Amino acid sequence: MPSHHPSDPTGPTGLDAAGAASRPGRPRSAAADSAILEATREALVELGWSRLTMGDVATRAGVAKTTLYRRWPSKNELVVDAVAVLFDELELTDRGSLTADIESVVLQFAALLGRPETKTALMAVVAESTHDEALRERIRVSIVDRQKRLVLTGRERAQARGELPPEADEQSAARTADLIFDVIAGAVVHRALVSAEPVDEEWARRFTVLLLAGLGAAAQS
Repeated sequence: MPSHHPSDPTGPTGLDAAGAASRPGRPRSAAADSAILEATREALVELGWSRLTMGDVATRAGVAKTTLYRRWPSKNELVVDAVAVLFDELELTDRGSLTADIESVVLQFAALLGRPETKTALMAVVAESTHDEALRERIRVSIVDRQKRLVLTGRERAQARGELPPEADEQSAARTADLIFDVIAGAVVHRALVSAEPVDEEWARRFTVLLLAGLGAAAQS
């Protein structure tokens, strides 16, 4: 079973010096974990969810099946982590304004969704999670909750610039962050994967206007 907790900010494999030192036996190999997750994504693209097996992943990664099962006891957990590590590549670069920051992360997100390994893996786990509550929870913790860091970072920067007012109520601020994440992620995923329409600079600009200024301003842009 993976040694990490899904919400561990050190990443999907949760490999930190303190944790590795405290575990008995042979320490985990970051290189082996990376090879396994890459092999999982490759297998998904080639085989699809239904034909993907743990044995195939082990062969592709060049590890023993026992090694694979010690880290991930099921295909569901393995595939979620293979997707999560891709989303951890997203960064909210400081572009100098909230508008520019949002447009940048929207384009990054769309580019990530355009990669075959991301698209196939994400669609597979989301479809499977419709009848697997444990898988749905793992997606929420390992991918959704971890990526909310982008919203929190962007809001902090905007507040520091004076673009957004501070929120004293922590519960209200958390609900706002959840809503912002849902709106951005939902719109980009729907546009890129469901509608299969381009998420280009013009779309990102208009979407950001809508998000920040409301429907009236978007209609005039």
